[in-house]
Parts: sequence; C-alpha cells; structure tokens
Amino acid sequence: MYLISNFNSMFLKIGQVIIFVCFCHFLTVAQNTPQIINSKSISGVGEFGFTCSPNEKIALWVKSGGKRDTLVIMQANKVKGKWSTPKLASFSNNGQWKDIDPIFSPDGKVVYFQSNRPRPDGTDANGFDIWAVKLLGNQWAEPYHLGMVLNTDSSESYASVASNGNLYFMKENENKQGNSDIYISKFTNYEYQLPTNVGLPINTLAFRESNPFIAPDESYIIYFSSDTTGFGEVDLFISFHEHGKWSTPKNLGHPINSTVAEFCPFVNKKKLYFTRQEKGPDRMIEHIYSVDFDPNLYK
Repeated sequence: MYLISNFNSMFLKIGQVIIFVCFCHFLTVAQNTPQIINSKSISGVGEFGFTCSPNEKIALWVKSGGKRDTLVIMQANKVKGKWSTPKLASFSNNGQWKDIDPIFSPDGKVVYFQSNRPRPDGTDANGFDIWAVKLLGNQWAEPYHLGMVLNTDSSESYASVASNGNLYFMKENENKQGNSDIYISKFTNYEYQLPTNVGLPINTLAFRESNPFIAPDESYIIYFSSDTTGFGEVDLFISFHEHGKWSTPKNLGHPINSTVAEFCPFVNKKKLYFTRQEKGPDRMIEHIYSVDFDPNLYK
C-alpha cells in the first residue's frame, strides 16, 4: 500500500508539473500572439512595410490597396500617445510612380526606400532603385538616389542599414527566374562599396530570399525565404553573426509565421513589426502586425 501510495503521489506531482508547464506555455504563446496595429489609423486591408522612428513619433508604411498598380508611402505622427490621421509622406507621390519599403536608420535621421521614379540623370529605372531621404527636424528633405554602385538594371529593394552605415538589401537575380538574394554594401570612407552576395547559409540556390532587416550592431538579420520547409508561402527567418560568419537560419515559428505569407520585418524597442498577406479573390489582403520580440530566444 505504501508503494502504491507513493506511486500515486508521484504521478500526481508529475501531472501537476505537466499541467503547470502547459499552462505557462499557453500564457507565453498568448502574450506573444501578433496583433494588427492600430487598425483604424494605420493598417487597413492593403498596407505593408511598416517602419517607425526610434522614438516612435513617426510611422511610415506602404499603401497598396491590396494590389501593386499604385504604391505610395503614408505617414502618421504620434500626438499625445495616439497616431494622427494618415497622410501621404511628402517625399512620396500621388501615384505617378511607385514607392515602397521605407526603413528608418538606427539614429532616426534617414529613411531608405525604393522607387521606380526617374534617376537623377533622367533615365528610367527598369525596376526599383534604392533612394534615401533625410529628416530635418520635423520636415523631410528632398529624396536622393544612392547611385549606380548600389543600383543596377535589376530591381533592388528593402534596404536596411546598420549603425556603421553598412546596407543590406534584396537584389533580383539577373537570370530573371524569379529568385532573389540578399546583398551587403559596406560603407567605407563615406562611400558605398560594390555590393556582395551574403552567401550561404542565408541565401540559397533553390529559394527566394528577400526583405532583410539588419540589427543596428549587425548581430542578427531577419528576412523572408520561400524555403518549402516553412509554414506558408514565405516565412520569416533569423540568423546570427557569430565568430565572423552567419549561423544556420531559424524559422521564427508560430505564432509569427502562419500558413500564409509573412514579410517586411522591422524591429524597434523590443517589438517586431511585419506584414501578413493572404490572397483574396481579386486582391491581396495585407495587414501590419506587431509582437513582443527577443531575438536571443532563437539562439
């Protein structure tokens, strides 16, 4: 009877531990479920590519309407803790050309974005080129083209900058087969150097890699890949820069990734912002999400 009583007591304790662990896991998942941000002010049904200034006073994103025929950059300012009514960012346009993927620099002084607007020499870009615009006080200066060392006749997009000026971005492969890779242009002697492919294990031969967000200190990178081991069409992955090389990428997993597409990652103040997209009957349904985020949990 003593042994049976001991066994019963032991199994009861084990059961309590299991229930407690499961309950804590449920709480963790619940606390980290991505939420649509400010659905009334910012995220409707056709917005993507959210970025905000380090002090969270200015937000920028792309308004698409669920299609890609018109792409403009919108802006909202935080006033007394609430976002203002969105308006067209002054450096964007009224639909004459397409502007996408704004990302603030870590110091909040510059925004990088991509556009198919004419280049400074008057020639047309065959795809998207990388541009930048400085924030002077509360006003935007004139946008400037980042030059033909970075830009080519293939599309470049989603440029994210580290604190040292190194620029990471997507470049379409010249074979025009639909694949894309992530490149880096090092900022040396106040000039961008010829971009180089970041290579394996981030870029792959079989899949599409794009939308890199680089940590200010280059300690990690978050990007999307069409790797078929993921949950959806494209998933968000993370890789850490350790001992001079990039670690094997890890899928950010549920509940960040889902059976549809996640892209446009941006991190600020321990928050991960991203876009989730699903295909509707006549347009894409795109919402901007945010979630508490600690990259060290993926090491």
